[in-house]
Amino acid sequence: LLLLLAAAVWGPCFSGGLRSPQRRWPVPYRRFDYRPKTDPYCQARYTFCPTGSAIPIMREEDVIEVYRLQAPVWEFKYGDLLGHLKIMHDAVGFKSSLTGKNYTMEWYELFQLGNCTFPHLRPGMDAPFWCNQGAACFYEGIDDTHWKENGTLVLVTTISGTMFNEMAKWVKYDNETGIYYETWTVQASPDSQSVVWFDSYECSKFILRTYQKLADLGAVFKKIQTNYTSIILFSGEPIYLGNETSIFGPLGNKTLAAAIRDFYYPFKPHRTVGEFFVDLLKIIDRVILNGQFYLFYNLEYWFLPMKYPYLKIIYEEVPLPIGSKASFGV
Repeated sequence: LLLLLAAAVWGPCFSGGLRSPQRRWPVPYRRFDYRPKTDPYCQARYTFCPTGSAIPIMREEDVIEVYRLQAPVWEFKYGDLLGHLKIMHDAVGFKSSLTGKNYTMEWYELFQLGNCTFPHLRPGMDAPFWCNQGAACFYEGIDDTHWKENGTLVLVTTISGTMFNEMAKWVKYDNETGIYYETWTVQASPDSQSVVWFDSYECSKFILRTYQKLADLGAVFKKIQTNYTSIILFSGEPIYLGNETSIFGPLGNKTLAAAIRDFYYPFKPHRTVGEFFVDLLKIIDRVILNGQFYLFYNLEYWFLPMKYPYLKIIYEEVPLPIGSKASFGV
């Protein structure tokens, strides 16, 4: 996973006179009317949300503690390895005062990070095939050891049962309409004021949306520092290329289609270390030396003219939202 993330900064030669029309930046994340069924071809090494359950309806007078949960990605398998690089996974925990029960809620990939970041090139299919859905997972219990050992488990606010139930309605809407995982944040430079071309849509963004919803409902958050991981690509102004039909369809651009497939080929799963390093050199040549990357976002393809420092993993502070005690009698 680390090698994949490192390799991803470095894309096939693309030239031509295409220019993006004036656009709104960052490109708004597209929401959908419903969640499509996943293709049986998409398989996960680890089952998505294996103990998931429905979100319970809380009694209005309940007092529910809300916890910030954070741990290194794949902590269950590699311990604190990715934590040293500040590649963290975020979740939120709840504890009911009336029942004493704990709950965990998080949002992550249905088929692991690699499948959300890069497509499969399937024989007999011109277009790259994506297994990039993400979704919310809710289950009873909080694994204290998992979150505390190498990460964070800290109380951030207290809410009422009424607020929890309103939040649950929002989670259902958010989960049914925001269905695709987006790994990359893309911006013009490392400067904090630089233009953001695309924003990621992953676990931390779900937690931030959840906190904001609770604040909108009246939750008052503690004043504590909260940091989140972002994986950022640095690029000049992106160039819009088209969608799957316009590029790979019968009347599509065969030269561009071949270039996109050729770009993604080195990111395939590797059977040997030697094969990996050969493809890594190809990635470095395309992304670093030629400054090229193809991004798939909102089911559309974009060309990114990459520039230094190409990629950076940051662990930056995003303050907890400011709420109001006026709502729902908190």
